[in-house]
Amino acid sequence: MTLFKKLFKYIGFVLLLPLGYLIIAVITSLITVSTEPSELPTPHTIYLTTNGVHMDIVLPKTLLTENLALQLHQKASDKFVAFGWGDENFYLNTPTWGDLTFKNAFGALFLKSSTLMHVTRYRSVQKKWIPIHINQEQLTALNVYISGTFQNTAAHRIQLLANKGYASQDNFYKAKGSYSCFKTCNTWVNAAFKQSNLKACLWTPFDLGLMQHYANE
Repeated sequence: MTLFKKLFKYIGFVLLLPLGYLIIAVITSLITVSTEPSELPTPHTIYLTTNGVHMDIVLPKTLLTENLALQLHQKASDKFVAFGWGDENFYLNTPTWGDLTFKNAFGALFLKSSTLMHVTRYRSVQKKWIPIHINQEQLTALNVYISGTFQNTAAHRIQLLANKGYASQDNFYKAKGSYSCFKTCNTWVNAAFKQSNLKACLWTPFDLGLMQHYANE
């Protein structure tokens, strides 16, 4: 009986961990981090988008820093650039949710691993994008955050992974940082907004919180 009780307690503890994670994630996603009030004009429009799980920040190509714009692989017809960050193995080996395996998911969430920037190019605004109007100071801070996530060479050049994109309009680049269940693709976006003095969640490992905050504006 004693062994059974110990086993039951152990199983219960293991089950409570993900439940506690979900509860904390929901609560912190609902809490909005206040931004400093500003009377500056907001002439620039960026966008927030998600594939249902993973958020991206979208900038018009004209709003990128010249240094980054010149290094990105792109075409003259591209008008918008979406940036996402995530686990390298998961990105490269899980192009669709049908390719998801326990090994890839576990490795991304719990094992230290390298990361990538996923850069997708668009010719026009997409219907599901949420527009966000920002001022010049916020744009500058956002560009600094995005550019600072790329892993550069000794010559200060970003590093393209050739022929690794999902389609003709996207590419992967080496990035800084390590992915975990506490630092996800969506916390990366949320941190970008915090650094840029934009409305953000206290913490959000999922896309729902931040998307909902801006969709309700």
